[in-house]
Amino acid sequence: MIEKQYNITSAEGIHARPAAVLVGALAPFKSDITLEWNDKKVNLKSILGVMSLGVSSGASINIAANGEDEEQAMAKVSEIMETQGLGN
Repeated sequence: MIEKQYNITSAEGIHARPAAVLVGALAPFKSDITLEWNDKKVNLKSILGVMSLGVSSGASINIAANGEDEEQAMAKVSEIMETQGLGN
């Protein structure tokens, strides 16, 4: 299992457009990928799950990947967080 913490710097937090990009990019991975915030954990491959959290600007989130392609999945997460301007 690989875990990484990200600080959300986007003024809008994780809203619909970047959430859809993130979910779509992670769908092909076999690993289980989760996003945790405010003691709630959701499947990062589920747009409804991600949007239900309402992650706001300034939030500190934890993303974890567990499975055979976890390293590649986490590399993709980091790439999207950066390219979508979500955080670091």
